[in-house]
Amino acid sequence: MKCIGLALVACLLGGTALAQTAPLPMPRRSAETPAAVDPAIAALRDKALRDDTALAIVTSLTTEVGPRPDGSEAEGRARQWAIAKLKALGFANVHIEPYDVPTWQRGHESAAIVAPFMQPLHAAGLGNSAPTPTGGLTLPVAYFASFNDLLLAPPGSLTGKIAFVSNAMQPTQDGSSYGSEGRARFLGPSEAARRGAAAIVIRSIGTDHTRAPHTGVTDFAQGVSPIPAAALSVSDAENLERMVRLGGRVMLHLELDDHQIGMRPSGNVVAEVPGTDPAAGVILIGGHLDSWDLGTGAIDDGAGVAITAAAAHLLQSSGAHRRTIRVVWFGDEETGGFGGQAYARAHAQEPHALAAESDLGADRVWRFGTALPQGAGAVVTRLTAALGPLGVVHGSKLVDGGTDVEPMLALGVSGIDLNQSALRYFDWHHTPEDTLDRIDPEQLRQNVAAWTTALAILADAPENLMAPKP
Repeated sequence: MKCIGLALVACLLGGTALAQTAPLPMPRRSAETPAAVDPAIAALRDKALRDDTALAIVTSLTTEVGPRPDGSEAEGRARQWAIAKLKALGFANVHIEPYDVPTWQRGHESAAIVAPFMQPLHAAGLGNSAPTPTGGLTLPVAYFASFNDLLLAPPGSLTGKIAFVSNAMQPTQDGSSYGSEGRARFLGPSEAARRGAAAIVIRSIGTDHTRAPHTGVTDFAQGVSPIPAAALSVSDAENLERMVRLGGRVMLHLELDDHQIGMRPSGNVVAEVPGTDPAAGVILIGGHLDSWDLGTGAIDDGAGVAITAAAAHLLQSSGAHRRTIRVVWFGDEETGGFGGQAYARAHAQEPHALAAESDLGADRVWRFGTALPQGAGAVVTRLTAALGPLGVVHGSKLVDGGTDVEPMLALGVSGIDLNQSALRYFDWHHTPEDTLDRIDPEQLRQNVAAWTTALAILADAPENLMAPKP
């Protein structure tokens, strides 16, 4: 999972004007508006609560492939695994849409406090980190309690030092703290480099208190030379902070043998449940197939590809539907969202009714939001009634889609969010603990039921779901 703002995506797609292309928010309907739930949809929803297709998919992916770093041989194996799996599930038009991605590779990494108290640290390099010189760096620590404090440091003030940013992330149900506290990872290394730092370490962007570091990509601004950048486990960062607060100079040794290795193959895996009315538009759903290398990519995003494919499979088994359901397992999300951008370039001219993705783990869906054209309010009413028994409420939050589908939303495609609880997700996100045992099968089935219910309503909705062309 990686947050990319719509403005950045638009720039990467060639300067799309978001003021003209963002989907229109759907006004909230009165809670008193009645809606009967179609018995066939209710039956399909209840069937999904007993279905373990998603669990089988994510079990197979994490067991037979494992970690799937972008541009790696393992990511290539994951695409071949995906082709076989989707064909076995009976999907149509299964194929790979290839593209190349700039690839970063992790090497040997180590960190330790060497003064005033010698202690080893658990650290992981951030994606796009530069390597340290051979033998590493041993330099004094410049401590910043928050990312904002780092921004207040004057140019040149960090020369000959290793910056340490220790802002703490708190759990939130909607995951919003990832965006606010994640700036230390997304932007911190670039800002430290602007101020002359030789390297930077940050407190992991996570809500745990363990010795498992959280990796993730960082982006260096144009014209800024990358520096070595790593995340310390939350427990080690707290220990380092205590040493700083004792006063005196704290010396840190950091060694990162991490490198950019050039362009490597990636690709999106595409499959479909064909519809009966091409003019009604395609419903794009999916998640991302790539993962970081520390864990096995179960919650990020093995669960997402499994949930959406299982829902589409259930819909397929229920008979013909008006709109085509297109399942896309995006090849690169973690290091730049290149999968979503490649899809948008290849399919921008096709009629899309809606785009949505699952990329926040496997805990229960608690809220949904829509961005639909005017005149589609009855769809929201039907969704509210059918999703209610699953404990899913209609929220007022504007749809943001996610990195994989943001490029399509930026082109004006309608969207829906099925928001999962993020209270546990950032305990394990981008860590060695992202493994299959973190998935609760019951909550996974609730996800599939929510997606199946929404797809069943959207696939046959008589209303127009396509937003006006910008």
